[in-house]
Amino acid sequence: MHVLVVDDDEAILQLVSIHLEQAGYQVTKASNAEAALAFLQQQSFDLMIIDVMMPGMDGFQLANIVTKQYKLPVIMLTAKGQIEDKQQGFEQGIDDYIVKPFETKELLFRVNAILRRYRKSIEALTTAGNVQIDTNRWELTIANQQYIWPMRELEILYYLLQRANRNVSRWDLIDDIWGDTLDQPEFTLNTHINRIRERLKRAEATIEIVTIRGFGYQLEVKE
Repeated sequence: MHVLVVDDDEAILQLVSIHLEQAGYQVTKASNAEAALAFLQQQSFDLMIIDVMMPGMDGFQLANIVTKQYKLPVIMLTAKGQIEDKQQGFEQGIDDYIVKPFETKELLFRVNAILRRYRKSIEALTTAGNVQIDTNRWELTIANQQYIWPMRELEILYYLLQRANRNVSRWDLIDDIWGDTLDQPEFTLNTHINRIRERLKRAEATIEIVTIRGFGYQLEVKE
């Protein structure tokens, strides 16, 4: 796991970095927001630890950019403990807030907890082409735009997304989605597949559901 630590206080920067490295994390250090943004354009990170009070762009402004553009979890470090500061930080989308001085064990505990939640969130995402389903909330995104579909069609699409570029038996699909509750299973599945195809086409999705004659379907990603 790669952590980007941003603090203009060299002593705090070194302290946090040393303890993270001893805990097994890869660490990159930045002494200001501008340097941090430069690193973000060059490398990938799993979490950021950001000091609030920095010259130039402050921690709140940086956190706002990071959470919106890079979708990274953020822990903020600050010498201030006022509720207003915490509120401002959480409004920027941060995940946690630690007031200086702090115990390094507490910092490591919070880092570990956030990364566990973040990994679970990432594992809930299933993507093919420009289509993504988040099963934590059952949210469908196509070309960065969210769509609300009937739950059954979303379940079918998710089943196919998980098996992208593989032949899927129509009877396996029916069994996993409906079990033995359908009177006309093939007609029902055909109806849903046609609706899904139309929805994908209208949304300009870069995937398509191809019929495998006599067998089932394959979800293919367009070039």
